[in-house]
Amino acid sequence: MSPGQVVLAAIAGAHGVGGEVKLKVFAEQLEAHRSFNDGALTLQSLRNGNIARFKQIADRNAAEAMRGTVLTVPREALPALDEGEYYHADLIGLAAVSTDGDALGYVVAVENFGAGDVVEVERPSIDGRPGKRFMVPISAVPEWNDERLMIEAAFVD
Repeated sequence: MSPGQVVLAAIAGAHGVGGEVKLKVFAEQLEAHRSFNDGALTLQSLRNGNIARFKQIADRNAAEAMRGTVLTVPREALPALDEGEYYHADLIGLAAVSTDGDALGYVVAVENFGAGDVVEVERPSIDGRPGKRFMVPISAVPEWNDERLMIEAAFVD
């Protein structure tokens, strides 16, 4: 994936015999975008929010060959956000620090299991092994900027 690209969906497999694909969608309003992957895929139609037809996919074999392909757009193609809003992609990779000033590691994922967003942080590696991970609700994040994300110390294990 090119730098500055945001994943909006992934092709889960073929749908039918005419070249349509089933998508796993990670964003609202996917249909607002027509060009994906730096112009390599052009969306012709989207139905039921997750069945897509792309100009470059002509038949079931081509659709199956695309399984696992992520659909990306440039970050600047996304709508502007209001104060306090964020895109998950903007938080991933940020340094995480506690409100006590302790360095905690880096944000590796933002998930939503139904009750709100959850931030996953990976601690620094130890002896070449990946650091342990922990999760906190977004409500435990009082602030963030382009460089770091702050987590309430009481939520840090």
